[in-house]
Amino acid sequence: MADAAARRKARLLPWGRVPACHNGPVTRASLEKQPHEVASMFDGVAERYDLTNDVLSLGQDRRWRREVARAVDARPAQKVLDLAAGTATSSLPFTRAGAYVVPCDFSIGMLQVGKRRHAWLPFTAGDATRLPFRDDTFDAVTISFGLRNVHDTDAALREMHRVTRPGGRVVICEFSHPTWAPFRTVYTEYLMRALPPVARAVSSNPDAYVYLAESIRSWPDQEALAARLSDAGWTKVAWRNLSGGIVALHRGFKA
Repeated sequence: MADAAARRKARLLPWGRVPACHNGPVTRASLEKQPHEVASMFDGVAERYDLTNDVLSLGQDRRWRREVARAVDARPAQKVLDLAAGTATSSLPFTRAGAYVVPCDFSIGMLQVGKRRHAWLPFTAGDATRLPFRDDTFDAVTISFGLRNVHDTDAALREMHRVTRPGGRVVICEFSHPTWAPFRTVYTEYLMRALPPVARAVSSNPDAYVYLAESIRSWPDQEALAARLSDAGWTKVAWRNLSGGIVALHRGFKA
């Protein structure tokens, strides 16, 4: 009953309204991924988040986002929900395709930075496990590098399914497990040893990127995530690897 009441209340907020940021300072969330900790951590890195990602990925994040845009295949007049949208860098390709895009995130700091840069977009504050949207609303729901940070992954996958219209699709871009064992070892070493020092040079909160490395290392592999999508009700679930499996792109459909 409480969840339903909260969802009804959230629907009363107009899309595009970004509330004030009241999260206290948390520099590094734990792997328990308590929502207030994760949100506060991202509040603290919002201003330089896009630049830091570009540096840490050696520019590969731009390629990954292009692949997401191709997989979503947004069309004019379609409604696309971009979850964990942050500053809405991931949302822009969908707007250029003519779709109506709702960037949604639970970090108010990220939304505030995004609103300054892209004031025309309907930024919406929302938790992926309790989305403030009606059933069967969107033609496509996508989340890039954000599902890993959600406290209850399965609840989020079910919520994405709920707000997608029948025949609609989900596209998830997330760090995964490199498929070649020797490369997987090198990649893990980079995450745990090289990534934090690089983050110290470019990020406003290097400790957040220690969490980033830990959360990537503990995330399920491609097959396990596909199984969770199926369990949440998605059909025709498939994935393909990018950059040797550093990132995986999963897609499913709502029957």
